[in-house]
Amino acid sequence: MSCNPYIHPLSRRELVITRPGAVATDQTICSNIGKDVLVNGGHAVDAAVAAAFCLGVVDPPYSGLGGGGFMLVRNANGEARVFDMKETAPKRAFKNMYNKHPYDQIRGIQSIAVPGQLAGLYAARKDYGKLPWYKLVSPAEDLACHGFKISKSLSEAMEYEVLTLKRNPTLRSIFTNDGKPLKQGHTLIQETLANALAQISKNGMMVFYNGSIGRSLVDDIMRSKGILSMHDLQRYGHKIRKPITADVMGLQIISAPQQYGFPSGISGSLGIHRTIEALKYALAMRMELGDPDFVKIYNTLTSVLSTSTARKLRSMINDAKTYPSNYYGGKWRQKRDHGTTHICVVDSQRNVVSMSASLNSMFGSGYMSPSTGILLNNQMFGFSTPNSTEPPPAPANFIRPYKRPLSSIAPTVILKLHPNMLYFENYTWMGDQYRAPRETVKFLISRGHRVLGDSGRATWCQFIVEELDSGKLFAVSDTRKGGFPAGY
Repeated sequence: MSCNPYIHPLSRRELVITRPGAVATDQTICSNIGKDVLVNGGHAVDAAVAAAFCLGVVDPPYSGLGGGGFMLVRNANGEARVFDMKETAPKRAFKNMYNKHPYDQIRGIQSIAVPGQLAGLYAARKDYGKLPWYKLVSPAEDLACHGFKISKSLSEAMEYEVLTLKRNPTLRSIFTNDGKPLKQGHTLIQETLANALAQISKNGMMVFYNGSIGRSLVDDIMRSKGILSMHDLQRYGHKIRKPITADVMGLQIISAPQQYGFPSGISGSLGIHRTIEALKYALAMRMELGDPDFVKIYNTLTSVLSTSTARKLRSMINDAKTYPSNYYGGKWRQKRDHGTTHICVVDSQRNVVSMSASLNSMFGSGYMSPSTGILLNNQMFGFSTPNSTEPPPAPANFIRPYKRPLSSIAPTVILKLHPNMLYFENYTWMGDQYRAPRETVKFLISRGHRVLGDSGRATWCQFIVEELDSGKLFAVSDTRKGGFPAGY
């Protein structure tokens, strides 16, 4: 019997059907690296770690060593944990630090929060991994050292953010040719980043958080008048969170805490209208949340997840119309979300990983450390800041030293309430244009919704589904970004 994965003839490779294990990312080379880890006996976490390092090299606008994220692990025995590797505010950060220069929160050296991705990946592999650490890092190191062909999606991202690339000398030298973005098919080499990955491969995470890479990174940032210090790196620690679970419509939803997920099964124009209305209530309640180490969120979460709240909100949804934003009970100004990348893994033992990682905006802060090749996040933009806007900003999300900003990243595992039926899905920020059916747009406008076209930003997703009866895994990557899943 052949163990080769089946590729659907009509799918252009975005659908892979297999039994032992599968990995879905938005870059084919990273899906294959994760698959190879599984073939060599690795746990689903091993594969996710290797794929995450790969994505930081071949898809740098969206994630990497200078960012953070969440990893949801559901073991085959039913245990589920979330590794919170979200960035934190530096020690020198304070609530009103952007009052005089608001743009400093959006881009540049002052927008950098303490990176957490490496700490989270290292901890997850320590708890679950079966393969040596260096075997998970070395494929990404090789890609950075020897180069890879620039994909269509990376080329488009560089074109879109060309001004960001031109502002920073290091980004300009790597991603452009005399200020013009490198084209699709060009071989991109990142030697400095390869050297950093080589040290991490050999010495683990501490070379970043309390060693030579960290010192070089901090020296670069300090020279550019940033506030990230060696103390901030030394103090950083990932958090282990208990996931949120809810039984809805015959499904058990397991998701990262402080986040919101909604089941599939919504269909038709009226269903979409109802979903939009439900999301408006959820977003209003979301702004009451914040870092649980700084904000009391138990009562809000309990209310959000209760069936009584669901019944109440359902009764308030009007099938005939939508309302102004203040109708939905939100007291605080929303924080807009930016870009992520997502990884789904299922191994032969049916251990599962759903992981989302981010730098926040594309190319994060727009600052790359010249001595390490690490692109830094702009997660300070995720905090609310005091101002006179209406509605006002959310105090629960104000800046404090070592605090994590509010996030809507929601890596999710969805279980059919029967054994062994798994669904995994995540949506991100940018891809090719997505067009809703004309009938749906017309229906939503008739209910009072403002429906605006978007010329370039939509969503993309990765997911893996296990078929209950056959044990087959159906791995799917959204081809609008050009990547494919891999299985064996």
